[in-house]
Amino acid sequence: MAGRQAKVIAPGQLDLLMQHIRGRRDEARSKVIILLSVRAGLRAAEIAKLEWQMALNASGNVGQTIELEDRIAKKRSGRRIPIHPELRRALVILQRGRFTEGPVIRSRKGGHMRPNSLVNWFKALYRQLEFKGCSSHSGRRTFITYTARLIPQAGGSLRDVQLLAGHKSLSTTERYIDGDSSAQRKLVTLL
Repeated sequence: MAGRQAKVIAPGQLDLLMQHIRGRRDEARSKVIILLSVRAGLRAAEIAKLEWQMALNASGNVGQTIELEDRIAKKRSGRRIPIHPELRRALVILQRGRFTEGPVIRSRKGGHMRPNSLVNWFKALYRQLEFKGCSSHSGRRTFITYTARLIPQAGGSLRDVQLLAGHKSLSTTERYIDGDSSAQRKLVTLL
């Protein structure tokens, strides 16, 4: 099963992703796409269908949460996701007062990107950086793995990660979490 899952993106790899997109014509959009995956755990289809109204507050500014609506979420599993500070800054830059309606991630023609176009976008990006085993789902798996590891610090539970991921079943969330061989070694030595 481990060979079939998308690889988790290591912190150093995330830095490389950000360096790679720096200076590109579509840098602001690219950064938001990556962070919606890694820092909010959105699926490619959810990123493609995300609209500004779901990320803006009543004043038309980037809010504190993404209100992912059932109509764009897999299995109608809409949810409220707190916006990571890095993602919030990237959204503010992307918006720059221009957009309060329509898709957050626009195609070159100005409309919604198709989910498959985003899958291919991630595939090309990871191929350019030679990130073996990474796919459009890698950011989501990274989000779920790292939030699960931070549960003790946050005082939460795996149920909180499940709700953030929009999974109906806790066992689905558990399958996303990547094991940590270093932690496993420490656990065994504590016996």
